[in-house]
Amino acid sequence: MELSTPDYLHYLRIEVYTLLGADLKIIDILRNVKKAFSGYSPSVEILISKTSLLHNLNEYKRQYPNLLFAPVLKSNAYGHGLIEVARVLDKEKKAFFVVDSLYEVMVLRNKGIKSPLLIIGYTSPENIVNCKLPNIAFTITDLNQLQTIAKLLTKRKSIHLKIDTGMHRQGILPDQINEAIDIIRSHKFLYLEGICSHLADADNTDQSLTQSQLSYWDRAVTLFNKNFITIKFIHVLATSGIRNFDKATGNTVRLGIGLYGIGPLAQEDLNLKPVLQMQSIISSIKTIPTGEYIGYGATHKTEHETKVATIPLGYFEGINRRLSNCGVVKIGNIFCPIIGKISMNITSIDISSVLGAKSGDKVVIISNNADDPNSITNIAKLVGTISYEILVQIPQHLRRRII
Repeated sequence: MELSTPDYLHYLRIEVYTLLGADLKIIDILRNVKKAFSGYSPSVEILISKTSLLHNLNEYKRQYPNLLFAPVLKSNAYGHGLIEVARVLDKEKKAFFVVDSLYEVMVLRNKGIKSPLLIIGYTSPENIVNCKLPNIAFTITDLNQLQTIAKLLTKRKSIHLKIDTGMHRQGILPDQINEAIDIIRSHKFLYLEGICSHLADADNTDQSLTQSQLSYWDRAVTLFNKNFITIKFIHVLATSGIRNFDKATGNTVRLGIGLYGIGPLAQEDLNLKPVLQMQSIISSIKTIPTGEYIGYGATHKTEHETKVATIPLGYFEGINRRLSNCGVVKIGNIFCPIIGKISMNITSIDISSVLGAKSGDKVVIISNNADDPNSITNIAKLVGTISYEILVQIPQHLRRRII
């Protein structure tokens, strides 16, 4: 398993301080451990392009100059690295960062990230009340949660109230809006910083459900604007829904998958650049005769003498197992087929067409060229899923490196 050494040491240091009162001898030991790892070179690495990340954000700003953008960093920044992405974007102009949980908030603040944060997922009333971290807003996802918080609060908290306009997953229903308004207006510690909703079918060519949701949304926004003159952020659109910017009431967009250079339907006018590349190395090479089997289950039989290489990662490291016998990786400019079943930590590839290949050569597992067959988008199409799934299944322990 590849370790992200700085993070492991950081949390180990916290535990030591807590349990042993920062004993100086222990701190010295930790410093020696860190020094021992200083020459460590991982065999699997995730490369994150700072240039592409900033380019994508600025593309959206250029195309939609009248909107505010809130970069979405939840779920380890869609697999790109929570801390790494936050550090690149911390000083960029934006509405706020979107995260899913209070845990992600604590990680970001612990690493020195200063930007305003919105927790878009559920947070228990007790955690909302007890949170002392600065510049945090909480999404309130149902009426019972709002009622409980109103009873417990003794200090001001910023909230974004989520409205269920038709996705029927989270949010207060339209017939609960008046009660929610009464609760917020009558409670001096509840600051309604924003209101939000989520479109269920924004990337469908049939926009009937989206238009129905936007009708509910418009009526809700009108009600809230009549009762609150200080609402700062009004957001129903995310990456897929941004094509409805001229039909949707609001001033803010939660920018998720598009930020990372993967554009959904109808965004061909944006010159997005994939941000992430996964690379590894050849760990071994052998020549296998005709008629032999490769890997578990004997699912691949060589039809000719084949030069087979292994790469030291498998489905634990985020190579989708459904790529067995159909996916490819890239060595130089040559695409090499994955042969046999992908193992937990090892994948076999056919490198017969690669001249002069040797152990230690670089292998691109996930390409940041959108046209390559091993790009995120094309991998997702090949295995019948969405790009999000491929990205978020890249484990957190793999080292992300900003380039």
